[in-house]
Amino acid sequence: MGAVIGEILPLALGIAISPIPIIAAILMLLSPKARVTSVGFLLGWVIGIIVAVTVFALLSAILPEVDPDEAKPIQGVVQLLLGAGLLLLAFRQWRGRPKPGETAALPKWMQAIDKITFIVAFGLGFLLSALNPKNLIMAVGAGLDVGGAEMSTGSIVLVIAIFTLIAASTVLVPVVGYLIAADKLRGPLDALRGWLANENAVIMAILLLVIGVSMIGKGIGSF
Repeated sequence: MGAVIGEILPLALGIAISPIPIIAAILMLLSPKARVTSVGFLLGWVIGIIVAVTVFALLSAILPEVDPDEAKPIQGVVQLLLGAGLLLLAFRQWRGRPKPGETAALPKWMQAIDKITFIVAFGLGFLLSALNPKNLIMAVGAGLDVGGAEMSTGSIVLVIAIFTLIAASTVLVPVVGYLIAADKLRGPLDALRGWLANENAVIMAILLLVIGVSMIGKGIGSF
């Protein structure tokens, strides 16, 4: 189990460090309905991660069983494709970074965050975690690692729980912190939001590059 956790840890961190959901959570925390929308977003974010990883862990069970010491060409091809996809996304993020002096453009839906309800916030959190292409690729990689390991059901549940806790931590911490000490966190959260918005493209480009290279390495090692 420890080896599997080591394999999926970079992927969990990749989801955790994604700036867009963190910015969305912060904007909700700074909105008039902070306590309602932020909790909805957090629940959707967590459930989306669990669903994505669990689905791909189950799907990986359809891969033909092989001896642990033998090559795994099917898994290797999937990992190579995932790694290539991450490198492509890294390139697009880098090219899309704002030029010096420019203001970073954020998704238009963020402008309507003040008006959203609990259900909409929940759905947004779920979509960003389970269906966002960047996070989905990382969830596929984690699912392959979890489903391909020979572990008991209890161990699989524990590994997915650890993955989810790490991946969701950057949304979980500010939301819980705000619920406990809202007044003290308004200023720091707003400053963090501005920095993440400006550096979003660079952060994601570097992150996707590192994880993409790691995924390609896993794929090569499967042959």
